[in-house]
Amino acid sequence: MEATGTDEVDKLKTKFMSAWNNMKYSWVLKTKTYFSRSSPVLLLGKCYHFKSEEDEETPPVRSRWAVENDHVVISGNVEEFRRDFISRIWLTYREEFPQIEGSALTTDCGWGCTLRTGQMLLAQGLILHFLGRAWTWPDALDIENSDSESWTSHTVKKLTASFEASLTGERMPKVPSSALKETHRRDSDDEGRNEGCHRKIISWFGDSPLTCFGLHQLIEYGKKSGKMAGDWYGPAVVAHILRKAVEEARHPDLQGITVYVAQDCTVYKADVIDKQCISTGSESTEDKAVIILVPVRLGGERTNMDYLEFVKGILSLEYCVGIIGGKPKQSYYFAGFQDDSLIYMDPHYCQSFVDVSIKDFPLESFHCPSPKKMSFRKMDPSCTVGFYCRDVQDFERASEEITKVLKASSREKYPLFTFVKGHARDYDFTSTPTNEDDLFSEDEKKSLKRFSTEDFVLL
Repeated sequence: MEATGTDEVDKLKTKFMSAWNNMKYSWVLKTKTYFSRSSPVLLLGKCYHFKSEEDEETPPVRSRWAVENDHVVISGNVEEFRRDFISRIWLTYREEFPQIEGSALTTDCGWGCTLRTGQMLLAQGLILHFLGRAWTWPDALDIENSDSESWTSHTVKKLTASFEASLTGERMPKVPSSALKETHRRDSDDEGRNEGCHRKIISWFGDSPLTCFGLHQLIEYGKKSGKMAGDWYGPAVVAHILRKAVEEARHPDLQGITVYVAQDCTVYKADVIDKQCISTGSESTEDKAVIILVPVRLGGERTNMDYLEFVKGILSLEYCVGIIGGKPKQSYYFAGFQDDSLIYMDPHYCQSFVDVSIKDFPLESFHCPSPKKMSFRKMDPSCTVGFYCRDVQDFERASEEITKVLKASSREKYPLFTFVKGHARDYDFTSTPTNEDDLFSEDEKKSLKRFSTEDFVLL
Protein backbone atom coordinates (compact mmCIF):
# COMPACT_ATOMS: atom_id res chain seq x y z
CA MET A 1 0.00 0.00 0.00
CA GLU A 2 2.86 2.35 0.81
CA ALA A 3 4.37 1.96 -2.67
CA THR A 4 0.97 2.58 -4.24
CA GLY A 5 0.58 5.72 -2.16
CA THR A 6 4.00 6.94 -3.29
CA ASP A 7 3.05 6.33 -6.94
CA GLU A 8 -0.13 8.36 -6.48
CA VAL A 9 1.82 11.22 -4.93
CA ASP A 10 4.31 11.13 -7.83
CA LYS A 11 1.47 11.20 -10.35
CA LEU A 12 -0.12 14.17 -8.60
CA LYS A 13 3.24 15.94 -8.61
CA THR A 14 3.70 15.38 -12.35
CA LYS A 15 0.16 16.61 -13.08
CA PHE A 16 0.79 19.72 -11.00
CA MET A 17 4.11 20.34 -12.80
CA SER A 18 2.43 19.92 -16.20
CA ALA A 19 -0.30 22.41 -15.27
CA TRP A 20 2.25 24.86 -13.87
CA ASN A 21 4.55 24.67 -16.91
CA ASN A 22 1.63 25.02 -19.31
CA MET A 23 0.45 28.12 -17.49
CA LYS A 24 4.00 29.48 -17.29
CA TYR A 25 5.05 28.86 -20.89
CA SER A 26 1.85 28.97 -22.95
CA TRP A 27 1.71 32.74 -22.67
CA VAL A 28 5.37 32.89 -23.73
CA LEU A 29 4.53 30.89 -26.85
CA LYS A 30 1.85 33.42 -27.73
CA THR A 31 4.01 36.46 -26.95
CA LYS A 32 4.89 38.41 -30.09
CA THR A 33 8.48 38.27 -31.27
CA TYR A 34 9.62 41.30 -33.22
CA PHE A 35 12.21 41.21 -35.98
CA SER A 36 14.00 44.19 -37.46
CA ARG A 37 13.40 44.88 -41.13
CA SER A 38 16.80 46.55 -41.49
CA SER A 39 18.97 43.61 -40.33
CA PRO A 40 19.46 40.22 -42.01
CA VAL A 41 18.43 37.02 -40.24
CA LEU A 42 20.61 33.89 -40.33
CA LEU A 43 18.94 30.51 -39.90
CA LEU A 44 21.13 27.41 -40.04
CA GLY A 45 23.32 28.71 -42.85
CA LYS A 46 20.66 30.65 -44.77
CA CYS A 47 20.37 34.43 -44.83
CA TYR A 48 17.00 36.21 -45.02
CA HIS A 49 16.07 39.87 -45.50
CA PHE A 50 12.68 41.08 -44.34
CA LYS A 51 11.70 43.44 -47.12
CA SER A 52 8.38 45.11 -47.71
CA GLU A 53 7.00 45.73 -51.21
CA GLU A 54 8.48 49.25 -51.16
CA ASP A 55 11.94 47.79 -50.52
CA GLU A 56 11.90 45.16 -53.23
CA GLU A 57 13.92 47.31 -55.64
CA THR A 58 16.52 48.16 -52.97
CA PRO A 59 19.52 45.81 -52.68
CA PRO A 60 19.55 44.25 -49.20
CA VAL A 61 22.28 45.04 -46.68
CA ARG A 62 24.29 41.86 -46.27
CA SER A 63 25.54 40.75 -42.89
CA ARG A 64 29.27 40.59 -42.20
CA TRP A 65 29.17 36.79 -42.22
CA ALA A 66 27.24 36.73 -45.50
CA VAL A 67 29.80 39.04 -47.10
CA GLU A 68 32.90 37.24 -45.83
CA ASN A 69 31.71 33.68 -46.36
CA ASP A 70 30.54 32.39 -49.77
CA HIS A 71 28.87 29.41 -48.03
CA VAL A 72 26.06 31.60 -46.71
CA VAL A 73 23.07 31.22 -49.03
CA ILE A 74 21.13 34.44 -49.58
CA SER A 75 17.46 33.54 -49.58
CA GLY A 76 14.32 35.61 -49.69
CA ASN A 77 11.89 37.48 -47.53
CA VAL A 78 9.80 37.03 -44.42
CA GLU A 79 7.40 34.43 -45.80
CA GLU A 80 10.30 32.27 -46.92
CA PHE A 81 11.92 32.58 -43.49
CA ARG A 82 8.65 31.61 -41.82
CA ARG A 83 8.33 28.57 -44.07
CA ASP A 84 11.92 27.55 -43.37
CA PHE A 85 11.68 28.04 -39.59
CA ILE A 86 8.32 26.28 -39.19
CA SER A 87 9.63 23.33 -41.22
CA ARG A 88 12.21 22.54 -38.53
CA ILE A 89 11.07 19.76 -36.18
CA TRP A 90 9.91 21.03 -32.77
CA LEU A 91 10.04 18.60 -29.85
CA THR A 92 8.57 19.70 -26.54
CA TYR A 93 7.46 18.42 -23.16
CA ARG A 94 4.70 15.83 -23.51
CA GLU A 95 2.26 14.38 -21.00
CA GLU A 96 0.27 11.16 -20.68
CA PHE A 97 2.77 9.08 -22.63
CA PRO A 98 3.54 5.43 -21.65
CA GLN A 99 5.09 5.23 -18.18
CA ILE A 100 8.89 5.41 -18.12
CA GLU A 101 10.32 2.13 -16.84
CA GLY A 102 11.55 2.31 -13.25
CA SER A 103 9.51 5.41 -12.45
CA ALA A 104 5.95 6.66 -12.13
CA LEU A 105 6.58 9.36 -14.74
CA THR A 106 4.24 9.77 -17.70
CA THR A 107 5.55 13.24 -18.59
CA ASP A 108 8.94 14.94 -18.86
CA CYS A 109 7.45 18.28 -17.90
CA GLY A 110 9.85 20.21 -15.68
CA TRP A 111 13.00 18.11 -16.28
CA GLY A 112 13.36 16.87 -19.87
CA CYS A 113 14.11 20.09 -21.75
CA THR A 114 17.78 19.36 -22.58
CA LEU A 115 16.84 15.93 -23.91
CA ARG A 116 14.23 17.67 -26.08
CA THR A 117 16.71 20.23 -27.43
CA GLY A 118 19.10 17.36 -28.17
CA GLN A 119 16.32 15.61 -30.06
CA MET A 120 15.70 18.78 -32.10
CA LEU A 121 19.36 19.02 -33.08
CA LEU A 122 19.44 15.34 -34.11
CA ALA A 123 16.17 15.78 -36.02
CA GLN A 124 17.72 18.63 -38.02
CA GLY A 125 20.69 16.40 -38.86
CA LEU A 126 18.29 13.72 -40.11
CA ILE A 127 16.36 16.30 -42.15
CA LEU A 128 19.62 17.29 -43.88
CA HIS A 129 20.54 13.64 -44.38
CA PHE A 130 17.27 12.46 -45.91
CA LEU A 131 15.66 15.60 -47.34
CA GLY A 132 18.38 18.24 -47.75
CA ARG A 133 18.59 21.85 -46.57
CA ALA A 134 16.32 23.14 -49.35
CA TRP A 135 13.37 21.02 -48.17
CA THR A 136 10.43 22.73 -46.50
CA TRP A 137 7.16 21.32 -45.25
CA PRO A 138 4.39 22.17 -47.77
CA ASP A 139 1.89 22.82 -44.95
CA ALA A 140 4.24 25.04 -42.90
CA LEU A 141 2.39 28.30 -43.54
CA ASP A 142 -0.98 26.72 -42.79
CA ILE A 143 -0.15 26.50 -39.07
CA GLU A 144 -2.00 29.14 -37.11
CA ASN A 145 0.47 31.85 -36.13
CA SER A 146 -0.50 34.08 -33.22
CA ASP A 147 2.07 36.73 -34.02
CA SER A 148 1.89 36.84 -37.81
CA GLU A 149 1.63 40.64 -37.77
CA SER A 150 4.89 40.99 -35.87
CA TRP A 151 7.17 39.69 -38.59
CA THR A 152 7.52 43.07 -40.30
CA SER A 153 6.03 46.51 -40.01
CA HIS A 154 4.34 46.03 -43.38
CA THR A 155 2.31 43.14 -44.71
CA VAL A 156 4.17 41.23 -47.36
CA LYS A 157 1.65 40.43 -50.08
CA LYS A 158 3.81 38.56 -52.52
CA LEU A 159 7.10 36.70 -52.69
CA THR A 160 9.98 38.18 -54.66
CA ALA A 161 10.66 34.78 -56.19
CA SER A 162 9.59 31.21 -55.68
CA PHE A 163 11.16 29.63 -52.62
CA GLU A 164 12.89 26.89 -54.55
CA ALA A 165 14.42 29.34 -57.03
CA SER A 166 15.67 31.67 -54.32
CA LEU A 167 17.58 28.85 -52.64
CA THR A 168 19.66 28.26 -55.76
CA GLY A 169 19.74 31.81 -57.10
CA GLU A 170 18.46 30.54 -60.43
CA ARG A 171 15.43 31.58 -62.46
CA MET A 172 12.64 29.06 -62.77
CA PRO A 173 13.18 27.11 -66.00
CA LYS A 174 10.68 27.43 -68.82
CA VAL A 175 8.90 24.12 -69.26
CA PRO A 176 7.29 23.20 -72.61
CA SER A 177 3.52 22.82 -72.23
CA SER A 178 3.72 19.24 -73.48
CA ALA A 179 5.92 18.36 -70.51
CA LEU A 180 3.83 20.10 -67.84
CA LYS A 181 1.69 17.04 -67.01
CA GLU A 182 4.73 14.76 -66.71
CA THR A 183 6.56 17.35 -64.54
CA HIS A 184 3.49 17.72 -62.31
CA ARG A 185 3.29 13.95 -61.87
CA ARG A 186 6.98 13.71 -60.93
CA ASP A 187 6.63 16.66 -58.55
CA SER A 188 3.65 15.00 -56.89
CA ASP A 189 5.60 11.75 -56.53
CA ASP A 190 8.58 13.59 -55.05
CA GLU A 191 6.35 15.50 -52.66
CA GLY A 192 4.70 12.27 -51.55
CA ARG A 193 8.08 10.61 -50.93
CA ASN A 194 9.36 13.65 -49.04
CA GLU A 195 6.26 13.80 -46.89
CA GLY A 196 6.61 10.12 -46.07
CA CYS A 197 10.23 10.70 -45.07
CA HIS A 198 9.27 13.76 -43.01
CA ARG A 199 6.67 11.72 -41.15
CA LYS A 200 9.11 8.82 -40.63
CA ILE A 201 11.75 11.13 -39.08
CA ILE A 202 9.20 12.52 -36.62
CA SER A 203 8.05 8.99 -35.75
CA TRP A 204 11.59 8.09 -34.62
CA PHE A 205 11.22 10.70 -31.85
CA GLY A 206 7.82 9.53 -30.60
CA ASP A 207 7.34 9.13 -26.85
CA SER A 208 7.30 5.34 -26.77
CA PRO A 209 9.75 2.68 -25.57
CA LEU A 210 9.81 1.32 -29.13
CA THR A 211 11.07 4.42 -30.97
CA CYS A 212 14.76 4.89 -31.84
CA PHE A 213 15.26 8.37 -30.43
CA GLY A 214 12.25 8.76 -28.15
CA LEU A 215 12.58 9.95 -24.57
CA HIS A 216 12.26 6.41 -23.19
CA GLN A 217 15.28 5.16 -25.16
CA LEU A 218 17.40 8.22 -24.39
CA ILE A 219 16.75 7.76 -20.67
CA GLU A 220 17.86 4.11 -20.91
CA TYR A 221 21.17 5.19 -22.42
CA GLY A 222 21.46 7.96 -19.84
CA LYS A 223 21.30 5.41 -17.02
CA LYS A 224 24.80 4.25 -18.00
CA SER A 225 26.09 7.71 -17.12
CA GLY A 226 24.27 7.73 -13.81
CA LYS A 227 21.24 9.74 -15.01
CA MET A 228 17.67 8.70 -14.25
CA ALA A 229 14.23 9.84 -15.41
CA GLY A 230 13.46 13.07 -13.59
CA ASP A 231 17.13 14.11 -13.31
CA TRP A 232 18.50 17.12 -15.14
CA TYR A 233 20.78 16.52 -18.12
CA GLY A 234 23.53 18.84 -19.32
CA PRO A 235 24.38 19.52 -23.00
CA ALA A 236 27.57 17.40 -22.87
CA VAL A 237 25.83 14.36 -21.39
CA VAL A 238 23.04 14.64 -23.98
CA ALA A 239 25.64 14.68 -26.79
CA HIS A 240 26.95 11.27 -25.68
CA ILE A 241 23.42 9.90 -25.21
CA LEU A 242 22.59 10.90 -28.80
CA ARG A 243 25.75 9.19 -30.03
CA LYS A 244 24.79 5.96 -28.34
CA ALA A 245 21.19 6.17 -29.58
CA VAL A 246 22.30 6.51 -33.22
CA GLU A 247 24.87 3.73 -32.85
CA GLU A 248 22.23 1.38 -31.41
CA ALA A 249 19.47 2.27 -33.88
CA ARG A 250 18.52 -0.82 -35.89
CA HIS A 251 16.28 0.80 -38.50
CA PRO A 252 17.78 0.03 -41.95
CA ASP A 253 17.43 3.67 -43.05
CA LEU A 254 19.72 4.76 -40.21
CA GLN A 255 22.69 2.56 -41.06
CA GLY A 256 24.22 5.27 -43.24
CA ILE A 257 24.69 7.85 -40.48
CA THR A 258 26.79 8.01 -37.31
CA VAL A 259 27.60 10.48 -34.53
CA TYR A 260 31.00 11.63 -33.27
CA VAL A 261 31.45 13.53 -29.99
CA ALA A 262 34.59 15.66 -29.61
CA GLN A 263 36.88 14.86 -26.69
CA ASP A 264 38.16 17.76 -24.58
CA CYS A 265 37.20 20.28 -27.29
CA THR A 266 39.23 18.40 -29.93
CA VAL A 267 37.94 16.74 -33.09
CA TYR A 268 40.36 13.98 -34.11
CA LYS A 269 39.97 13.78 -37.87
CA ALA A 270 41.14 10.18 -38.30
CA ASP A 271 38.63 9.03 -35.67
CA VAL A 272 35.81 10.81 -37.54
CA ILE A 273 36.84 9.28 -40.88
CA ASP A 274 37.08 5.82 -39.29
CA LYS A 275 33.46 6.16 -38.14
CA GLN A 276 32.41 7.29 -41.63
CA CYS A 277 34.07 4.49 -43.65
CA ILE A 278 32.13 1.23 -43.99
CA SER A 279 33.82 -1.78 -45.49
CA THR A 280 31.72 -3.26 -48.31
CA GLY A 281 34.09 -6.16 -49.04
CA SER A 282 36.78 -6.57 -51.72
CA GLU A 283 38.71 -3.72 -50.03
CA SER A 284 36.14 -1.15 -51.10
CA THR A 285 34.50 1.26 -48.68
CA GLU A 286 31.37 3.34 -48.56
CA ASP A 287 31.10 6.65 -46.72
CA LYS A 288 28.70 7.21 -43.87
CA ALA A 289 27.32 10.63 -43.04
CA VAL A 290 28.37 11.97 -39.64
CA ILE A 291 26.90 14.37 -37.11
CA ILE A 292 29.72 15.97 -35.13
CA LEU A 293 28.86 17.18 -31.62
CA VAL A 294 31.25 19.46 -29.75
CA PRO A 295 30.54 20.27 -26.08
CA VAL A 296 32.05 23.69 -25.30
CA ARG A 297 31.94 26.31 -22.58
CA LEU A 298 31.64 29.98 -23.56
CA GLY A 299 33.02 31.50 -20.40
CA GLY A 300 33.02 31.01 -16.63
CA GLU A 301 29.87 31.59 -14.62
CA ARG A 302 28.51 33.82 -17.38
CA THR A 303 28.91 33.75 -21.14
CA ASN A 304 31.82 35.85 -22.36
CA MET A 305 30.61 38.38 -24.95
CA ASP A 306 33.83 37.78 -26.89
CA TYR A 307 32.27 34.52 -28.06
CA LEU A 308 29.33 36.24 -29.77
CA GLU A 309 31.08 36.27 -33.15
CA PHE A 310 31.92 32.57 -32.76
CA VAL A 311 28.25 31.67 -32.19
CA LYS A 312 27.16 33.84 -35.13
CA GLY A 313 29.79 32.28 -37.36
CA ILE A 314 28.79 28.73 -36.42
CA LEU A 315 25.07 29.38 -37.03
CA SER A 316 25.96 30.90 -40.42
CA LEU A 317 27.50 27.67 -41.68
CA GLU A 318 25.54 25.38 -44.00
CA TYR A 319 26.97 22.44 -42.02
CA CYS A 320 25.48 23.62 -38.73
CA VAL A 321 22.55 21.68 -37.24
CA GLY A 322 22.12 24.04 -34.30
CA ILE A 323 23.20 24.39 -30.69
CA ILE A 324 21.98 22.58 -27.58
CA GLY A 325 22.10 25.42 -25.09
CA GLY A 326 19.84 27.83 -23.28
CA LYS A 327 19.92 30.25 -20.42
CA PRO A 328 20.33 29.32 -16.74
CA LYS A 329 17.60 26.86 -15.67
CA GLN A 330 16.13 26.55 -19.20
CA SER A 331 17.41 24.68 -22.25
CA TYR A 332 16.72 25.98 -25.78
CA TYR A 333 17.56 24.82 -29.29
CA PHE A 334 19.41 27.70 -30.97
CA ALA A 335 19.04 27.77 -34.75
CA GLY A 336 19.87 31.32 -35.86
CA PHE A 337 20.33 34.97 -34.96
CA GLN A 338 19.53 38.56 -35.85
CA ASP A 339 21.98 41.24 -34.68
CA ASP A 340 22.98 40.22 -31.12
CA SER A 341 19.88 38.12 -30.43
CA LEU A 342 19.69 34.35 -30.82
CA ILE A 343 16.70 32.70 -32.49
CA TYR A 344 15.51 29.52 -30.80
CA MET A 345 12.81 26.90 -30.35
CA ASP A 346 11.56 26.40 -26.81
CA PRO A 347 10.72 22.89 -25.53
CA HIS A 348 9.01 24.18 -22.35
CA TYR A 349 5.48 23.82 -23.66
CA CYS A 350 3.68 20.70 -22.46
CA GLN A 351 1.64 19.08 -25.22
CA SER A 352 -0.47 15.94 -25.24
CA PHE A 353 1.01 12.58 -26.18
CA VAL A 354 0.80 11.72 -29.90
CA ASP A 355 0.85 8.06 -30.90
CA VAL A 356 3.23 8.09 -33.88
CA SER A 357 2.52 4.42 -34.65
CA ILE A 358 -0.89 5.43 -36.04
CA LYS A 359 -1.01 6.01 -39.77
CA ASP A 360 -1.32 9.71 -40.66
CA PHE A 361 -0.78 10.87 -37.07
CA PRO A 362 -1.15 14.69 -36.79
CA LEU A 363 2.03 16.63 -37.55
CA GLU A 364 1.05 20.13 -36.40
CA SER A 365 2.31 19.83 -32.82
CA PHE A 366 5.80 18.91 -34.10
CA HIS A 367 6.28 22.28 -35.82
CA CYS A 368 6.69 25.57 -33.98
CA PRO A 369 4.55 28.45 -35.35
CA SER A 370 6.58 31.24 -33.72
CA PRO A 371 10.34 31.72 -33.37
CA LYS A 372 11.64 33.30 -30.18
CA LYS A 373 14.57 35.67 -29.69
CA MET A 374 16.93 36.03 -26.75
CA SER A 375 19.86 38.34 -26.13
CA PHE A 376 23.20 36.56 -26.43
CA ARG A 377 24.10 38.03 -23.03
CA LYS A 378 21.54 35.74 -21.38
CA MET A 379 22.98 32.55 -22.88
CA ASP A 380 24.35 29.98 -20.42
CA PRO A 381 28.03 29.21 -21.16
CA SER A 382 27.51 25.41 -21.32
CA CYS A 383 26.40 24.23 -24.75
CA THR A 384 26.96 21.64 -27.48
CA VAL A 385 27.34 22.70 -31.12
CA GLY A 386 26.43 20.32 -33.93
CA PHE A 387 27.47 19.85 -37.58
CA TYR A 388 26.38 17.46 -40.34
CA CYS A 389 28.71 16.12 -43.06
CA ARG A 390 27.36 13.88 -45.81
CA ASP A 391 30.62 12.00 -46.55
CA VAL A 392 34.38 12.13 -45.97
CA GLN A 393 34.94 14.84 -48.59
CA ASP A 394 32.17 16.90 -47.04
CA PHE A 395 33.82 16.47 -43.63
CA GLU A 396 37.15 17.74 -45.00
CA ARG A 397 35.45 20.82 -46.44
CA ALA A 398 33.46 21.38 -43.26
CA SER A 399 36.55 21.17 -41.04
CA GLU A 400 38.18 23.89 -43.17
CA GLU A 401 35.14 26.17 -43.02
CA ILE A 402 34.65 25.65 -39.27
CA THR A 403 38.36 26.28 -38.64
CA LYS A 404 38.08 29.61 -40.51
CA VAL A 405 35.22 30.63 -38.22
CA LEU A 406 37.16 29.55 -35.14
CA LYS A 407 40.22 31.57 -36.17
CA ALA A 408 38.22 34.63 -37.24
CA SER A 409 36.22 34.74 -34.02
CA SER A 410 39.01 33.91 -31.57
CA ARG A 411 40.65 36.89 -29.88
CA GLU A 412 42.79 34.62 -27.76
CA LYS A 413 45.66 32.35 -28.79
CA TYR A 414 43.58 29.19 -28.55
CA PRO A 415 40.18 28.68 -30.24
CA LEU A 416 37.21 27.09 -28.43
CA PHE A 417 37.87 23.76 -30.13
CA THR A 418 40.21 22.43 -32.79
CA PHE A 419 40.50 19.87 -35.58
CA VAL A 420 43.71 17.82 -35.44
CA LYS A 421 45.08 15.06 -37.65
CA GLY A 422 45.32 11.50 -36.40
CA HIS A 423 43.50 9.52 -33.73
CA ALA A 424 42.88 10.45 -30.11
CA ARG A 425 45.14 7.57 -29.04
CA ASP A 426 48.03 9.15 -30.95
CA TYR A 427 48.01 11.98 -28.43
CA ASP A 428 47.58 9.91 -25.26
CA PHE A 429 49.90 6.94 -24.92
CA THR A 430 48.68 6.18 -21.40
CA SER A 431 45.10 5.44 -22.43
CA THR A 432 43.85 1.86 -22.52
CA PRO A 433 41.29 0.40 -24.94
CA THR A 434 37.70 0.54 -23.70
CA ASN A 435 34.72 -1.70 -24.29
CA GLU A 436 32.85 -0.39 -27.34
CA ASP A 437 29.58 -1.26 -25.59
CA ASP A 438 30.29 1.27 -22.84
CA LEU A 439 28.40 4.54 -23.21
CA PHE A 440 31.49 6.54 -22.24
CA SER A 441 35.22 5.82 -22.38
CA GLU A 442 37.31 6.49 -19.27
CA ASP A 443 38.51 9.81 -20.73
CA GLU A 444 34.96 10.79 -21.59
CA LYS A 445 33.80 9.91 -18.08
CA LYS A 446 36.43 12.26 -16.65
CA SER A 447 35.36 15.02 -19.03
CA LEU A 448 31.68 14.48 -18.26
CA LYS A 449 32.34 14.60 -14.54
CA ARG A 450 33.83 18.04 -15.08
CA PHE A 451 31.01 19.13 -17.40
CA SER A 452 28.34 17.82 -15.02
CA THR A 453 29.60 20.08 -12.24
CA GLU A 454 29.44 23.08 -14.58
CA ASP A 455 26.21 22.46 -16.51
CA PHE A 456 23.21 24.58 -15.70
CA VAL A 457 20.48 23.08 -13.52
CA LEU A 458 17.15 22.72 -15.28
CA LEU A 459 13.82 23.22 -13.55
